[in-house]
Amino acid sequence: MTSAPTTTTATTTHAVPVSPTTGALRPLGLDEVRITGGLWAERQRVNGSATLDHIERWLEREGWLGNFDLAVSGGLPDGRRGREFSDSEVYKYLEAVSWEIGRLQAVADAAASVARLEARLHAIVARVAAAQEPDGYLNTRFGRPGQEPRWTDLEWGHELYCLGHLFQAAVARVRTRPDADDGLVEVARRAADLVCEVFGEGGDERICGHAEIEVGLAELGRALGEPRYLEQARLFVERHGRGTLADIEWGRSYYQDDVAVRDAEALRGHSVRANYLAAGATDVAVESGDRELFGALDRQWERTRERRTYVTGGQGSHHQDEAFGEDWELPSDRAYSETCAGVASVMFSWRLLLANGGARHADLIERTLFNVIETSPDAAGTAFYYANTLHQRVPGAPADPDVVSPRAHSSLRAPWFDVSCCPPNTARTFASLAGYLATADAAGVQLHQYAPSVVRTVLADGREVAFEVETSYPRSGSIVVRLLADSAEPWQLSLRVPAWAEGATLTLRPADGSPSEERAAAPGTVSIARAFAAGDEVELALPMAPRFVAPDSRVDAVRGCLVVERGPEVFALESVDLAGTPLAASDFADLRVDPAVEPIDVASADDARVLVRLVDARTDAAADVPLVPYHAWAERGPSTMRVWIPAL
Repeated sequence: MTSAPTTTTATTTHAVPVSPTTGALRPLGLDEVRITGGLWAERQRVNGSATLDHIERWLEREGWLGNFDLAVSGGLPDGRRGREFSDSEVYKYLEAVSWEIGRLQAVADAAASVARLEARLHAIVARVAAAQEPDGYLNTRFGRPGQEPRWTDLEWGHELYCLGHLFQAAVARVRTRPDADDGLVEVARRAADLVCEVFGEGGDERICGHAEIEVGLAELGRALGEPRYLEQARLFVERHGRGTLADIEWGRSYYQDDVAVRDAEALRGHSVRANYLAAGATDVAVESGDRELFGALDRQWERTRERRTYVTGGQGSHHQDEAFGEDWELPSDRAYSETCAGVASVMFSWRLLLANGGARHADLIERTLFNVIETSPDAAGTAFYYANTLHQRVPGAPADPDVVSPRAHSSLRAPWFDVSCCPPNTARTFASLAGYLATADAAGVQLHQYAPSVVRTVLADGREVAFEVETSYPRSGSIVVRLLADSAEPWQLSLRVPAWAEGATLTLRPADGSPSEERAAAPGTVSIARAFAAGDEVELALPMAPRFVAPDSRVDAVRGCLVVERGPEVFALESVDLAGTPLAASDFADLRVDPAVEPIDVASADDARVLVRLVDARTDAAADVPLVPYHAWAERGPSTMRVWIPAL
């Protein structure tokens, strides 16, 4: 499967989203890593204090929670509201709340918040559990009098998809509160048992039109130590490509039923479905030791990253089917780049990283976090982008904060959508984000994402590791790791050097006052091994000067354009920043960036901006205009925007 050394994860349960039993690296969980400041701590604060309540209000208001009550009272199907997959948004919300409880358990003075969240979770789980049928079946859209029978519309019905999200919610619960008495894990177990009975060997051999059951079953099997669930996940993965689902206008590739997973050359079809399936298939490959399958997935990831992924990390260039295009088909103004595809991409990349330790996987995770997932919610955490265009040709229209928006039609962030998968998907990601920062192996600890944080863990041989990370990344390229405890034996600290960070350096400053040691740190991974003493500092210095980046010449849509990046962030030009300049009256389409004038960093403590020289191609008027981080675009009202700017 991989040439990297493998280790077996500890038997202790940790609060991690993904817990493979074998692999190059063991993920550190929310009980071992705590984000303490910076951009991600603020996003977690907003997520916990505003976004979760916002989601619950809309789930209640739109009747998606009430569907479970109707199932109990006999009010289905007439009273049911929402799309066929609305149950899944309730499950994603429960997952997000479970991770948030796990996150807050390590925060001082958070007992009241934990108690409030526990009460909300218990209340909602009770409503869900009451709707579960005696044999474990759970769905508000199918199976009751007046509704279509169970499992009769696997192409579009999303029954198994919904259960996959139920299983991931249960995983979050068992890993953050293994002693919880709310019953969520039991509900999931009964539903999973039914799935194995119906779709197991010799049973119904179809798949779900929307992958998710695969990753949900695999992780539930790991969390509960139940090999039947992992085996069922394997069966579902292997059945893709057999044509068991009806053909549709976009072809069976839409739901990855055209080619076997191990025979595919790249991710294709619906971008969320494709990434969820790839994540679940990676789980299967790791747990079964299937090197052929794992190698195929790694190759698919690489080709998809290189040829089918936007500069932001976004994936999906087709609006009609929310799908990947062909290689190099990446139009900016038609970028779908669904927020949920970004979440699913992180899930896939993280699993590959745990299996083989590759820094390139962490690079894509970082790019996607900063430029897709962070872009979706507004600063208040109560309005969201479903799709993430890279070029807004006309100013958008503000969304009514009290009205549901069509999913991809909102030209500015909207409070809720008729297909509202993205708000709870971002919520569960932010709540569990600390679980994606660091890993451990037999040699030591690896840092993959940078944020002010505290890390405390115990290596497999009993060595204790404790350090804090001090940084204002990505405003600053300085990442300082300060050791909090003496080490009797040497261990290895490894830090990721992003692919863009040519010229990075690593410096050791011993606490005993002995001379500092500095060396170059090439892109990839840099490591230092020693018996650390409390107070020792290791600083990774990344070059953060803004830079022009040209597209691959095979991307027709942006040939001749440049994008500005600074660290992991992509920057965007907004029309509101032309006001007061000689370009205020210029047509946005006539603006060109002057590549002979290097972009200038003008970031301040509370404002990250980059200055570029723009020229009006018709009038030759010129001005130095600030660009904003792409994830912050449209925070100042309607505007036209573009990421790729034509060059002179």
